[in-house]
Amino acid sequence: MTSTVPALGTRTAEGSALQAVLLDMDGTLVDTEGFWWDVEVEVFASLGHTLDESWRHVVVGGPMTRSAGFLIEATGADIGLDELTVLLNDGFEERIGRALPLMPGAGRLLAELYEYEIPTALVSASHRRIIDRVLASLGAHHFHLSVAGDEVPRTKPHPDPYLAAAAGLGADPARCAVIEDTATGVAAAEAAGCRVVAVPSVAPIQPALRRTVVSSLEEVDLTFLHGLMTEMR
Repeated sequence: MTSTVPALGTRTAEGSALQAVLLDMDGTLVDTEGFWWDVEVEVFASLGHTLDESWRHVVVGGPMTRSAGFLIEATGADIGLDELTVLLNDGFEERIGRALPLMPGAGRLLAELYEYEIPTALVSASHRRIIDRVLASLGAHHFHLSVAGDEVPRTKPHPDPYLAAAAGLGADPARCAVIEDTATGVAAAEAAGCRVVAVPSVAPIQPALRRTVVSSLEEVDLTFLHGLMTEMR
């Protein structure tokens, strides 16, 4: 389930309530939410169907089984879920092979977390084959482990991926800061009991208890994350 790097460091600001940082991938660290939609549009066009733009908000951020299943039902396309999943993953992998743009502030945040040896996990609803391709570009050394959507019994919006990441890092979920871009991911993190920073990518997300909303990762640094956890005390 995990991709590991050397043992956790000790420079995590002793006394801080922050034990780990758990990060979503698509739309949070890499600017790829639009890639998924473009691939879905292309695949269904090849099947003779046009996707309604309003469906984009339905499929964003969720597990592929949910997104693909919804699109099959909505279009009536004559294709099975397993076959469609392969086509979508193939198309997305080809797309990120051409370009993988980072979200603003992502590179700087990852470098800071690595410098201060903050236990960090990549937690995505994408499949392992996709995560490993992205990790090669992001730098696997930035993460102590990663959790893929096809490696847990239930993926987002269920809490399983974030509970697995916290357990893998030996952290209390309540002392983990999660950074997410969609309502689906936020729901998963909150169900796991984590403190959430939402950076909306496609659809708006409202602030709530234990949830802070920012417009960009450029607003998020280690001081900011420590401050969020201190507010909980």
